Amino acid sequence: MKLTFFELFLLVFCLIHVVFGELQGPPSETNNRIKDKGDKEEDSKTVQNDRKADEMVKDDASSSTYSGFTPEEVIKLIQSSNLEQDVEQNKMTDMLSKLVDTYAKYINEIEDMDHTIEESKVEDEPPKELTPEEKELESLYETAMKILNRTRGDKTAAYAVLTQAAVKGHEKAQAHIAWAQLLGNHMDRNIEMAKETFVKLAENGLPEANLGLGFMHASGIGFNVSQARALVHYTMAALGDNSFAQMALAYRYWAGVSVPISCEKALEFYRKVATKVASKITFSGGAAVHRIRLLDEVENAGVSPAILDNDLIEYYQLLADKGDVQAQVGLGQLHYQGGRGIPLDHQKAEQYFTLAANVGNAVAMAYLGKIYLEGSEHIKADNETALKFFFKAAELGNPVGQSGLGIMYLQGKGVSKDTSKAYNYFTQAAEQGWVDGQLQLGNMYFSGIGVKRDFKLANKYFNLASQSGHVLAFYNLAQMHAVGLGMMRSCPTAVELFKNVAERGKWSERLMQAHTDYKSYRFDDAFMQYAFTAELGYEVAQSNAAFILDRGETTLFKDRYEDLVRALQYWGRAAAQGYSAAQVKLGDYHYYGLGTSVDYESAASHYRMASDQHHNAQAMFNLGYMHEQGLGMQKDWHLAKRCYDLAAETSVDAKVPVALALMKLSLMFKMESIRDSPFRILLQLDENIASNWDLYLITILTLLLGMVIYLRRPPAPEPLPNQPQAEQPQQAAAPQQQQPQQPQSTSQEQPITPASQPTSQTPSAEAPQSTQPSQQSQSGPVDNNAPAGQ
Repeated sequence: MKLTFFELFLLVFCLIHVVFGELQGPPSETNNRIKDKGDKEEDSKTVQNDRKADEMVKDDASSSTYSGFTPEEVIKLIQSSNLEQDVEQNKMTDMLSKLVDTYAKYINEIEDMDHTIEESKVEDEPPKELTPEEKELESLYETAMKILNRTRGDKTAAYAVLTQAAVKGHEKAQAHIAWAQLLGNHMDRNIEMAKETFVKLAENGLPEANLGLGFMHASGIGFNVSQARALVHYTMAALGDNSFAQMALAYRYWAGVSVPISCEKALEFYRKVATKVASKITFSGGAAVHRIRLLDEVENAGVSPAILDNDLIEYYQLLADKGDVQAQVGLGQLHYQGGRGIPLDHQKAEQYFTLAANVGNAVAMAYLGKIYLEGSEHIKADNETALKFFFKAAELGNPVGQSGLGIMYLQGKGVSKDTSKAYNYFTQAAEQGWVDGQLQLGNMYFSGIGVKRDFKLANKYFNLASQSGHVLAFYNLAQMHAVGLGMMRSCPTAVELFKNVAERGKWSERLMQAHTDYKSYRFDDAFMQYAFTAELGYEVAQSNAAFILDRGETTLFKDRYEDLVRALQYWGRAAAQGYSAAQVKLGDYHYYGLGTSVDYESAASHYRMASDQHHNAQAMFNLGYMHEQGLGMQKDWHLAKRCYDLAAETSVDAKVPVALALMKLSLMFKMESIRDSPFRILLQLDENIASNWDLYLITILTLLLGMVIYLRRPPAPEPLPNQPQAEQPQQAAAPQQQQPQQPQSTSQEQPITPASQPTSQTPSAEAPQSTQPSQQSQSGPVDNNAPAGQ
């Protein structure tokens, strides 16, 4: 029976009134209640006190009347003698039992009253019979939702059907179309039309419409930012059991966004969503979701380890087609769980696993057993086939096959139920480190199935399974921490675990869709997806939304300053969830005054948090620079050097900038030492020069570099053939051997060229001139009349 607040209040009031009435009412037959018939050795003092009490009660009896109670039913408080503890406990038990018996008729009366009130209320109307038009609209809506929920559904066709139903007045279809128009998902973005639709549907109490208005007020899209109105709309949607709104409220109470921090309220909302997610987890564990941070992707030169390159996928497919068993098993696992750029496709997974199983691969056999055990959209479940593959894999010692057999014996699928065999198979799989075996052992110890219940052992196996990322392990651990089973109760730990489970829901696919939009240069679509999932508490969505705003890649807002203000907010939320790069970004924003005023102390505080908590090399380097310059903290070159050294030790990429910074710091140390030396006059220069010494130093170094380049220029080219000065020594020496009496004036009119250069003279005249100088240089006399160059 469910009591209303008024009825519960009435019940409590009646009980309090009756109890206090009895405690103050006139007793009768006092001596019979006080004395024990077997006890006749009371002292005289106790008897006198009893008689005084009787006289006081009789004086008040005439002025107090109670209806509905007999004199024997009235309880009296007396001063009794010291009794043994067991006697007092017996008396208390008798008193409570009699009290319950006394008030049983009043409880019955309240229950009768409750039934009367319930009967007097207007009974809930039976489900309204739908008209043929309404049935048609509901059929269209359900058809569209089935297509959207498929792994490889045609989204465009689904939204076409939704549009058809929305035009005819189906409210939920209208809400889906409005969301598509708001996010720009499979439809052109139209924020104003989405806003009008949400406002109209929210008046009718549709949770999806309240969720849309809450998101628009929170993000400042279509409305001015109002966190108070966003909270109201989120609350209305959460009361309508909307999972998105419950996640948004849970995150706000956990992080203290526009509401006081309340771990218990966050636990309540996250538990509701996590329970829904856990109830839909299949034997495969669900599709894998990779959380890609755009900032990390850019810093790694656009390479993301979470996404496989298309060329690499094609290479594996080629190997698999040629019979490579490892490639077949790997591709089968990727298609079975999805992720890394490969869509979930159990049909392709079954094909690759079959190829590998035909040559005796145990892993492929085990995964075929999993596929046939649970079935899928295109593969019918078959317990006999699953059992066959599990047995083959288990005989080869495969832990996946062993845990599969354990599940079949535990649930009695294809075989008779046998918990002892299930326990043995789970133990064998768990000893090999397989996550399903660990999880199922934890379930058996938690529930006491086939073994003695032991919460500590359940906690042990759940922790082992959670290290492999199993969703149900997180959920079970969260339940244990929330209640305190086998451990001390911890609300923050339970909230974090429930949050992890809630973020594994099907809606996490929006993160991959947003990443695809970003890579396709649809920045506005990507931002809207990230902004919405950021409201649900996804840290990766918060950091990616801030990244897009930081780079100015979205055109949804008015100016650059507004982008930076919003980016600062998203960076702050991501940093609060432990993302160190976001913490460094917060320091940068306060250091340079981006979206806020310049505040060196706040910048240093954020850098220090990133350095101490996350060991971020960039934060350490920035702290060193601020210590060096005395910005936001005390100037200390020794601490600056320490920070630089820590940055170099933390990251290999920081060694080059750290080396340059240390060179500059050592130069500053030298200059400081000059101040105490006789050369300190060099530092007593003009203030402008002293303050800009680094610019002057760069100028001097540039000039020195220019001089070095000038001095190392290449030599001048060889002289041209028409220059007579270079040929005069050969011309003077050659005629001296052949014709000593001939004057030298004829040689000046026709200069002789070296043999290595072509001339216009005849070959007969050119041959002796090219050989005679070389002969003279070996054995001929020296010509004293030759020029000085000779």
